[in-house]
Amino acid sequence: MEYKLKDTSSKTAFNYGYLLNKIFPYIKPVMGRAILNIAIAIPLGLLDGVVALSLKPYMDFVVNGNPNQTWTFLGHTVHLQSWLAFIIPFGIVGFAILQGVLKYASNYLTDWTGNKISNSLKVDLFKKLTQLDPKFYDINTSGIVLSRFLTDPELASKSIINILKSLIASAFGLVGLVCVLLYNSWLLAIIGVAVMGIAITPVTLIRKRIKKVSNATMVVVGNMTTNFNETFAGNRIMAAYNLQEIQNTKFDKQIQEQFDLTMSLTKRVGWMSPIMYFVCSIGIALVMALGNHLILTGKMTAGSFASFVTSLLLLYKPTKTLGNDLANLQTTFVAMSRVFELFDLHPEIKSGNKQMNGLKNSIEFKNVNFEYEKDCPVLKNFNLSVSKNETIALVGNSGGGKSTIVSLIPRFYDVTSGTIEIDGQNIKDFSLNSLRDNISFVFQDNFMFSGTIRENILLGNKTATEEDLERAIKLAHIDEFVNSLDKGLDTKLGERGTTLSGGQRQRVAIARAIIKDAPIVVLDEATSALDNESEAIVQKALDNLMKNKTVFVIAHRLSTISSADRIAVIHDGELAELGSHEELIKNQDGFYKKLYDMQFKSQEIATV
Repeated sequence: MEYKLKDTSSKTAFNYGYLLNKIFPYIKPVMGRAILNIAIAIPLGLLDGVVALSLKPYMDFVVNGNPNQTWTFLGHTVHLQSWLAFIIPFGIVGFAILQGVLKYASNYLTDWTGNKISNSLKVDLFKKLTQLDPKFYDINTSGIVLSRFLTDPELASKSIINILKSLIASAFGLVGLVCVLLYNSWLLAIIGVAVMGIAITPVTLIRKRIKKVSNATMVVVGNMTTNFNETFAGNRIMAAYNLQEIQNTKFDKQIQEQFDLTMSLTKRVGWMSPIMYFVCSIGIALVMALGNHLILTGKMTAGSFASFVTSLLLLYKPTKTLGNDLANLQTTFVAMSRVFELFDLHPEIKSGNKQMNGLKNSIEFKNVNFEYEKDCPVLKNFNLSVSKNETIALVGNSGGGKSTIVSLIPRFYDVTSGTIEIDGQNIKDFSLNSLRDNISFVFQDNFMFSGTIRENILLGNKTATEEDLERAIKLAHIDEFVNSLDKGLDTKLGERGTTLSGGQRQRVAIARAIIKDAPIVVLDEATSALDNESEAIVQKALDNLMKNKTVFVIAHRLSTISSADRIAVIHDGELAELGSHEELIKNQDGFYKKLYDMQFKSQEIATV
């Protein structure tokens, strides 16, 4: 299945058997409570007919009854009229209390089972999210990912039990009330039930409309979430370039799109209720006309007619609820189908079985070709051999493929053709965990997770000792600023580490890499965003990190990589030159010489 989530159509939205089979493993652990909840829904539905049924004896024996009529009960003679006048009201109250208790139990069980199912589904989806390759995050917006992984699971899982319970209650409510109708008059019951059947028919016609609007709404919600994320993460750029009006206009447009979709669904579905009312009113009019005839001809009592009409009026509630539940169920199935489409996503990067135990000899790129998009090559027949404990710098123009080269080593992406070998072994043969355990990264903008400075450093090695931590802190020169903080290493970081300066974040990231102690180190523009003072202290920390390691350095400032053992010049995805700084600078017509002269002249102009 493709990683791109732009296609929001739910191909399995009407395949109910498939979807129920998929959701069943999540319902199974709570099956006992789910069945109990559904069982409670049966008497809840049936109790709707109690009030209507009680009207027949109340009208026939209390309102219009003979006050002298008696009834023998357990050897006692009671006046039927007075006895029923006393019992029926209390009976209705008793049934109402019973119904209230059952509703409370049902609502509690619904929330309990719904949240359990939702939580289990979210946990598995989050695991899926953490297993997907970087490519997935490259080609999908944050908004669509959040909608798919948070909004849809909530709608798909929490609603399913509630809707099923409501459907059961409505169905048995219909059964109970229809039984009351038949008990009072089978002839009138046929008319009433036929009319109700006609009234609910339109529900079957709106499935595809709900599907279409639901998919379109998800796209808009995803775009809105992306807008929120961009406004939050890019707040400084927004302020610096006065982009507030542009962001506001974009959001206004998205809100209007959401409003239009909501009203579109209302126009397409909202007519059901008025039509149902109209059809039901015709049914009630027919029943009243025929009922009057039956009463006048003595074929039906006033109590039976009152009970029948009340049942018919009450029948509209479960009929309408049933229609709404069916519509909501379709929406739930649409969301469910999108959720299980996510489970069909599988990482393209497959793990090998061999364990990588350090670097013994070399890393080799052999005839490596790579493209992010088909027929758009980024690397072309790239060959390079890097020896153990060698520091090699990758330089060249932006977009030449430098970052791509170092991203291929931990298999963030797989080569299109060719091989990358470590000690003569194709890296695809290594397990992903063992391969990546042997590589440390320090990026230009290092991500800090929520938590303390200590926790962020220990992410490099969860089993590190206190001595390991102290050593990493010292080598990364973190102690120079940590000691000035009230809580030291236990200082909480803001989101993405924004409470630290750029240089401080870099040193925390270097400490994280030091404590990992991986034999291979990748430095991707690690000092390019720092001022001279911060760069100097960060460079000291980097020097400590690079000792006795095989290091790949990407840097635009050529002055920072002049001490590398070798420099690989990358131009348009190809290895253009390779050698030490002294060797490359001698080639007057070489790419490196031109890059060096351009930067040297730029620095001269900047200092004038």
